[in-house]
Amino acid sequence: MKTRMIGALAALALLGACSTATDQNASAGAGAATTATGPRPGSQEDLVANVGDRVFFAFDSSAVRADQRPTLERQAAWMGRFPQVQVTVEGHADERGTREYNLALGQRRANAARDVLVAGGVAAARINTISYGKDRPAALGSNEESWAQNRRAVTVVR
Repeated sequence: MKTRMIGALAALALLGACSTATDQNASAGAGAATTATGPRPGSQEDLVANVGDRVFFAFDSSAVRADQRPTLERQAAWMGRFPQVQVTVEGHADERGTREYNLALGQRRANAARDVLVAGGVAAARINTISYGKDRPAALGSNEESWAQNRRAVTVVR
């Protein structure tokens, strides 16, 4: 009888330990990037889901297109709601052209996106820029559809 009682208590202790470990794992991951109701406010996931993190450019251009400006304006408003957030704007280019040319073009695109954010009220000190040129394509392929996806500026929360 004592053996059964000890076995039962050991089983309960084991089950209790398992549920505690599961509860701790669940609460450890709860605040990481998302909550039960959606992305953590002020996170990269929040920016992507609720505002949009990228704008696209015409071929061989660093001018922010009129149809892309609202995304940057929403980003500026979003950054106004989260004054602690700092971002890096990454400039990208498609595969055509030399590496040096595309690095310069990507930098001009990142700067153009930054300028719209600053005009929208974001302090310039909160924004870094970097160019990846053609080194980090979003879409693989040598066609207009892929190139259009690669001519972009992406805002990334730091």
